[in-house]
Amino acid sequence: MNELAITVIGPDRTGIVADVSEALAGLGANLSDSTMTRLRGHFAMTLICTGAAADDVEKALAPISGLLATVRAVAPEADTDAAGEPYLVSVHGADRLGIVAAVTRVVAAAGGNITDLTTRLTGPLYVLIAEVDVPPGSADDLAVRLAVAAQELGVEVTLRRAESDVL
Repeated sequence: MNELAITVIGPDRTGIVADVSEALAGLGANLSDSTMTRLRGHFAMTLICTGAAADDVEKALAPISGLLATVRAVAPEADTDAAGEPYLVSVHGADRLGIVAAVTRVVAAAGGNITDLTTRLTGPLYVLIAEVDVPPGSADDLAVRLAVAAQELGVEVTLRRAESDVL
């Protein structure tokens, strides 16, 4: 069965999610994972779906006004058990160059895997929220490393265990 990764970007407007999902459903494509967001007036969506050919998906999405869609075949995800413990990293502070790079480098150096990341600039306040899987027993060390990075960046960083019942 075909598994496809699809990205859709363009100026935000009402009905994009409906237009894209209807086009995919019309091809018999089943959405297994998706995420979408609005970034300063621009729409961005990433999907994984099965059951349709890449060429057919490209043709079905092409007529949707104002959007740029890319489609590529991907290998199915390997069945692996979660290798880490789920945590949330939160960063709040004045906007400055390099916050994302510094914080994510600390997580990577500690063996952590970022599974979701969102940033927002609201006036002068920069906010980063990341879901991370950290190696078992390494959260205290990561918290120390993040505190050092926070001091260097002049921001506040917190690391807390993620609730297991939250998607």
